[in-house]
Amino acid sequence: MVDIDLKDRKILYELDLDARQSLTQIGKKVGLKKDIVSYRIHRMQDEGIIQNFWTAINTFKLGYQVYRIYINFQYVSLQIKERIISHFVTHRNVWAVISLKAEVDFDVVVWVKDIYEFYTFWDKTLDEFEDYFAKVTISLYVEAFNYKKSFLLPGHPDKEDRLLYRTTYGGKPVEIDKVDYGLLNELAVNARVPLIDLAEKLGISSQAVNYRVNNLMKHGVINAFRVNVDLAKLGLQHYKLEIYLKDHKQRRAIWQYLREKPYCDTLNVAIGWSDLEFEIIVENVQQLGDIMEEIDATFPNAIKKQNFWIFDKVHKERWLPEF
Repeated sequence: MVDIDLKDRKILYELDLDARQSLTQIGKKVGLKKDIVSYRIHRMQDEGIIQNFWTAINTFKLGYQVYRIYINFQYVSLQIKERIISHFVTHRNVWAVISLKAEVDFDVVVWVKDIYEFYTFWDKTLDEFEDYFAKVTISLYVEAFNYKKSFLLPGHPDKEDRLLYRTTYGGKPVEIDKVDYGLLNELAVNARVPLIDLAEKLGISSQAVNYRVNNLMKHGVINAFRVNVDLAKLGLQHYKLEIYLKDHKQRRAIWQYLREKPYCDTLNVAIGWSDLEFEIIVENVQQLGDIMEEIDATFPNAIKKQNFWIFDKVHKERWLPEF
């Protein structure tokens, strides 16, 4: 665990709201000079608190569907598991690959243009690894609500709406060209890359890059520019909380209750799993247990059961199929 002060936390918070903000803009918001902001960011990068800057891309707007694959392993040696991880990590259409400590061992999220493309991908996967899968559950991902990282500012609650952005289906897909895709491909892995560097890589002017970025934001293809923080360095843990309901009519009330809590990071909506799926950031499992008891007490007779997952290791998270 690394000790950071409130100024560092405010910098991280601002970077997660918009990682492409200038050092001057961040400095004005947190009350520090530009060079001090730069020093603190570089120090947190050196300490491993800041892992990278990334771009939240709404691939639904590009015509993709999203499937989640939940896997329980059997007869898996370390070598076999590494092969399975590599199989998913190296596939261009895989969004996320995560090892879990939960009722499920492994989580894979995949983009496809249609269900047949998913079938083809999954059929080839089973040809190679079916013997090592004890159980597989496939879920259709519908949308997500991502909230501001209020947990970074204990004692300083957000005064505005906590919703940062929504990733969802809806409307006609946005048409983009190869230059737009190349631009998204670069921003996906480095949200703070300078305009001049993007211009050089893409062979267009800085002004053209800026126009294209703003246009992609305007059409909802780019949701946000964010920072990836090593939560363990801050004494925090990432959990997924699943809620299965007895009374489905209570779903929205529970959602509205939790979305205002500073520990609530994301609400995932899907077909084929639990009724509510929240990603929660807290210090430890005891604190998570207290939250689960609080939910039960606040909504008596509404909940059938609650489960939680621990995010053990993220092997891949990339918000765009590779160029």
